[in-house]
Amino acid sequence: MSFEKDDEAVLHDKHSDYDGETGTITQVVDNMFGDATYTISFEDGQETGVPEDSLEAVDE
Repeated sequence: MSFEKDDEAVLHDKHSDYDGETGTITQVVDNMFGDATYTISFEDGQETGVPEDSLEAVDE
């Protein structure tokens, strides 16, 4: 599943301070290989360069 700007998602990255938290996608960047990386903002910060497989969609 791909995400778009303003989508909400849960970050799953054991190395991140925001692991398990829900945030909002603020930027989508396509790399030269056709894969997207995301910037996701949380209440107290943001995480950049997040790969799609580290995100889980939030049921609305």
